[in-house]
Amino acid sequence: MTETPAPTTEIGDQAAYAAAVQTAVAASAAYYGGGDSPLDDDAFDRLVRGIAAYETANPGHVLPDSPTGKVAGGAVAGDVPHTVPMLSLDNVFSADDLRSWAAGVARRIGRDVEVWSVEPKLDGLAVSARYEDGRLARLVTRGDGAAGEDVSHGKGMIAGLPERLAEPVTVELRGEVLMTRGQFEAANDARTGAGGAAFANPRSAAAGSLRARDRAYQVEMTFFAYGALPMDGTGDDLAERLRGLPHSAVMELVAGLGVRTVAVTPVPGTTATTVDGVLERVREIAALRPDLDFGIDGIVIKADAAADQADAGLSSRAPRWAVAYKLPAVEKITRLVGVEWNVGRTGVIAPRAELEEVELDGSLVRYATLHNAADIERRGLLLGDHVTVYKAGDVIPRVEAPVAHLRTGDEKPIEVPEACPRCGDEIDRSQQRWRCVRGRDCHAVASVRYAVGRDQLDVEGLAGSRIDQLVEAGLIEDFADLFTLTHDQVVGLERMGETSTANLLAAIDAAKAKPLNKVFCALGVRLTGRSMSRRIARHFGTMDAIRAADAEAFQEVDGIGPERASTVVAEVAALAPLIDKLVAAGVNMTEPGATGRPAAAPSGEAAAETAEETGDLPLAGLSVVATGAMSGPLEGLSRDEVNQLIERAGGRASSSVSGRTSLLVAGEKAGSKRAKAEKLGVEIVPPEEFAARVAAFR
Repeated sequence: MTETPAPTTEIGDQAAYAAAVQTAVAASAAYYGGGDSPLDDDAFDRLVRGIAAYETANPGHVLPDSPTGKVAGGAVAGDVPHTVPMLSLDNVFSADDLRSWAAGVARRIGRDVEVWSVEPKLDGLAVSARYEDGRLARLVTRGDGAAGEDVSHGKGMIAGLPERLAEPVTVELRGEVLMTRGQFEAANDARTGAGGAAFANPRSAAAGSLRARDRAYQVEMTFFAYGALPMDGTGDDLAERLRGLPHSAVMELVAGLGVRTVAVTPVPGTTATTVDGVLERVREIAALRPDLDFGIDGIVIKADAAADQADAGLSSRAPRWAVAYKLPAVEKITRLVGVEWNVGRTGVIAPRAELEEVELDGSLVRYATLHNAADIERRGLLLGDHVTVYKAGDVIPRVEAPVAHLRTGDEKPIEVPEACPRCGDEIDRSQQRWRCVRGRDCHAVASVRYAVGRDQLDVEGLAGSRIDQLVEAGLIEDFADLFTLTHDQVVGLERMGETSTANLLAAIDAAKAKPLNKVFCALGVRLTGRSMSRRIARHFGTMDAIRAADAEAFQEVDGIGPERASTVVAEVAALAPLIDKLVAAGVNMTEPGATGRPAAAPSGEAAAETAEETGDLPLAGLSVVATGAMSGPLEGLSRDEVNQLIERAGGRASSSVSGRTSLLVAGEKAGSKRAKAEKLGVEIVPPEEFAARVAAFR
C-alpha cells in the first residue's frame, strides 16, 4: 500500500543540517521555556522530520544536540523528576500511515488490537497534577520528559483542575493546560492593558502564563486530563482500581473525581474496534475542529486495553501503543508586509493585512483580517513584523498577534489614514469601526452592486461593469435611481442594443414586486443580513411600521439586542431619503404572509398567513439549519430560498449548528454541521422529508 509522505523540510548538506539542528533547538527552548517560538508547530515538525531524514542517510554526521529521539526536542525546563517519564507521541499523516502503524502494533504484541481509544489532541502545555489525599499538591510541566518545572503557583488560574477531588485519593493526573478562544482574548486584553505585547497564539499564551510569576494581572486557563497514575505511598485503594483498567475506563474514573476531560466537549473520547472505525472518528473530529472553543492539532489513537499497552511497551521518547494523527495546520507564522485601507458599501473603513504568502489549512493565504484601527493598536502590530495568522475551517484568515521577540528593529509603525482613502473626505472616528462621513455615498457603486445581487433584488443582466457605467455617466446615485431609468438613457450606453435594453428595464421593473424582506436587505442596513432582514420584515409587516419602530420595538425581533437595535433605528432614519425614493418609484413595501400584507398573494405565502393566524405553522418555535446540496422537491433552490421557506413555515433560519438548533436539513455533503448535530442530538432530516413537512409553504 502506498503511503502519503509526511511534509518535510529538505536538508541538502552537512552545513544545512547543522544550521537546522541549531534552529530546532533554539525554537524548542523558546517554546518550552517562555511560551514563544520563531517557528509554528507545522514548521517545527517539518524541520525535525528533515533532520531525521538527513541523519538516516548520514549517520556519521549526527550531532549530540539533535532534537530527534528526544522529548520536547531536548529542551530541558525544570528539575522536578517525574514519577514516570512524560513522553511525546509519534505522528502519522494519512490513513495509510495509520494502517501501517496499527499493523506494527499488532506484530509487536502478537495479536490484533481489539479496541482503540480515539481522542482529540489538544494544543496546549502538558502538565502533571499531583494530588495527595484529594488535595492538589503540585503542578509540574513536562520539561524534557524526565523532569519538569514546578508551576504550582498557577493552580488558582486553571479551570477544570479542582483544588480538591471528589474523593480523598492520592493520584497523579496528566493532561493539557490550554486557553479557550475567550480566555485567549481576555488574556491579551489583560497583557496589553498592562503594557505588554499581545500573545502570539493561545498555546503560547498558556505556556507563558503558567510559568510567569508575580505578574500585575491574572489570566484564566483550562485543564483537560488525558491520563492517571497511582503514586507511591498512597493509602487508598485507587492504585488497585486503576490496575488493569482500559484507558477509556480510566478516563471515566478521572471524570468521576471532578476533573475536566474531553467528555464534556463536542469531541469526547470514543472507542473503535477497527482501524476503519478509528478513521471514521478521525474524520468526525476533524470536521468539528473549526467550531471548537479550543485548539486541536490532531487526534490521539491509543490501544485501549492495559495488556496491549504493556505488551507494546515504550521507546526512549514515545509509547509504541499510541500515535498522533496530525491535522493540517490552522495557524502559521509569516511576515506582515503591508496594510490596505478599504471602504465598504456602507462607508466603513476597514484595514486588511497583506502577508508574505503562506500555506494555511490547505490554501495559500496572502491577505488576512485586521478588523479596525483600534485592533491594530491593541495588538501592537508593526509593518515588517512576524505575525501569527489563524484560520479555522473556511473562516477568513485573521492576524492574531506579532511575534515580538523576532523583531529586528527595522519594523515601522502602520500608518492610519487621516482622510477617507476613497473620496478624501473626513473620517468619523466616534466608534471603533471608522466610517467615511459620506457613508454610503462614498462608495455608491458597491452599494448598488449589493442591492441588485441575487439574494437582494436579483436584477438579472445588471452586471458590475454596467453599474459602473451608470454611476460614471451620472444616471444613478443609488439603487432607487434604477427604477427611474428610461429607454433612451440605457440604450445610449456602450454595448446596449434594443433587446438588451428592453430585457434590463423589464428586470428592473420586476424587482419592484420583491417582498419587503428583499427590499430591506437591499438597503444594506448595518448589523443586518438576509436572515435578519426576513425576521424584521415578518415581524413588522410593512416599511411604515419599520420606520415608526423605536429601539425597544426592534428588540422584540429574535436576535436583536439593545446595541443592534439602536444601530438599526439610526440606520433606518439615515436611509429615509432613499426609502422615500423607492416608495415614489412604486417599489413594494409590504411582506407577504405577515401583518399588513396585501389581500392577494401566491399560494405558499397565503398558506403561511392562514397557518400563522391559526397557530398551526409546522416549524413554529424551531431553529432550523439547512446544509449541503438540496435534492428532491428542493433541488435547485439557493440557500437563501431554503431559508425563506423555513421562515414562511414559522421557523427561524440559522447558519450554524448549536445547542439551540432544533432541526438540521442535511443534503449531500453536509459535512461538519451534520457531525456536530449528531453529537448534540439534534434531529436530522433529508431534504425530501423536510419538503414534505413544509409542502404547503413552497
